[in-house]
Amino acid sequence: MYDAIIIGGGPAGLQAALTLGRMHRRTLLLDSGEYRNGTVRHAHNLLTNDGRDPAELRRLGRDEIAAYPDVEIRDAAVSAVSRDDAALTVTVGTERLSAHAVILATGVADRLPDIPGLQEQWGDRVANCPFCHGHEFAGRPVAIVNGSDHAAVLGRMLEPVASEVHLVDPATVVRVDGTAEGLALERVDGSVLEVAGAFVAPTWRSRATFLDGLGVELQESGAVRTDPFGRTSVENVYAVGDLAQPDHQPGPMFSLAAALAGGQLAAVAVVQSLVMQ
Repeated sequence: MYDAIIIGGGPAGLQAALTLGRMHRRTLLLDSGEYRNGTVRHAHNLLTNDGRDPAELRRLGRDEIAAYPDVEIRDAAVSAVSRDDAALTVTVGTERLSAHAVILATGVADRLPDIPGLQEQWGDRVANCPFCHGHEFAGRPVAIVNGSDHAAVLGRMLEPVASEVHLVDPATVVRVDGTAEGLALERVDGSVLEVAGAFVAPTWRSRATFLDGLGVELQESGAVRTDPFGRTSVENVYAVGDLAQPDHQPGPMFSLAAALAGGQLAAVAVVQSLVMQ
C-alpha cells in the first residue's frame, strides 16, 4: 500500500512527488503523458526557468525526483479512483493499487474557438495568458479574439506591452494563418488583420474522467473544490494545479508557479494526515 498516489506528471504532480520523497513517504506518480502545455515551446513567468521548454522542465523534475528512492514513477493512465473504509483504490489497466491518499494533478484540456487555423498556432502565436506570453509580442500589434466582457480588461492589461491592441469578436473571424511576422486574421467582411499574436479564451474540461465516480465536490467553474491545502470533499483525496479551485479564488489559477505551490501544500497535508492517523 502506498502512502500516496499522484495522478498527473505535470509541475503540480512532480512537486508533490518531490516533497513526499524528501519525507520518505512511499509514493507512486502515474503520468498519462498528456499535458495542457504540450504544444508550448517556451514556458514563462517562472523564476529561474523563464523561457524553458515545458518538456525540459518535466525532464528535470523527474531527474531530481530520481534521487529519492521512495518515489516510483510510471507512464500510465488511470481509469478509476474509488474509496472504501480502508483505503483509496486507483485502477490502472487491470491493476488495482491502494493508497492512504490520492493527489489529483491531471490538469485540464482546452477547447479552442472553432476557427480554422487557430489550433495550429495554439501555444505559440496564439495564447490565453498575458502573464505567460504577453511580453513575447512586446512593441508589436496583438489581437484579443474574445467576445466576453473580459476582453476589454485583457486589452487594457496588454496596452503597456503591445504597440496596438485589437479587440476582435471570434464570430467575425473566418480563418487564422501564420505569416512571417505573426498571424493574419481573415474576417467575414473580407478584411485581413495582421498581428504578431492573438489571445483567445478557450473553454476547458478536466482530464480526470473518473471524477464523477469519485464524488468530489465541484465549483461552478467545473474545477474541483478544495481548501488552501488541496483537500477535497472526499477524505484523503487532494486536487492541485489547473484542476483545483479553493473557495478564496474566483476561478482556477492557471499558472506554473501556482501549480508548484499547490503540489507542495497538498504533499505537506498528506504527511500531516499520515502522522495523525
